[in-house]
Amino acid sequence: MTTPTPTIKTALVSAHKSPVWHSRTYTLTLQTTKAPEFIDCTPHVERLVGEAGLTSGIAVVFSRHTTAAVVLNELEPLLLADLGRLLESLAPRDAYYQHNDFTIRTANMNDDECPNGHAHCQHILLGSSETIPIVGGRLALGRWQRIFLVELDRPRQREVMVQLMGLV
Repeated sequence: MTTPTPTIKTALVSAHKSPVWHSRTYTLTLQTTKAPEFIDCTPHVERLVGEAGLTSGIAVVFSRHTTAAVVLNELEPLLLADLGRLLESLAPRDAYYQHNDFTIRTANMNDDECPNGHAHCQHILLGSSETIPIVGGRLALGRWQRIFLVELDRPRQREVMVQLMGLV
């Protein structure tokens, strides 16, 4: 289920400083290649924490999409395959969703609209963000924890916001 780490573009969105409290917000832009896909964003978030120079605080990692989630889990290929099968069993791609019935749906339609009700249902089970403590200048992740963007819909460009807040 995992693919090689894609190229991720980083953009600083905002930065605020007080004598001791700092806040920085970044956007990670990446291209997904399939669904489901688990993209490990951990190295990118760790780099941003190091650059920010925070000694204590929090990192909020947030997906700006309703069909791509952010989760913490283990980077183990068989587990990620299991998770993909679990998501498919809970909200199968080929099930009936009113959201996919373009003969009755009238809200939030785009020219390139595709049937993706399953992806929205899977997303609501996973969520949009994770908050990770920063302790001693490092993310306080557990031994096996990694930060994933989970593509649930189809290949496309995605944005993940990373907001770092804390003491320097």
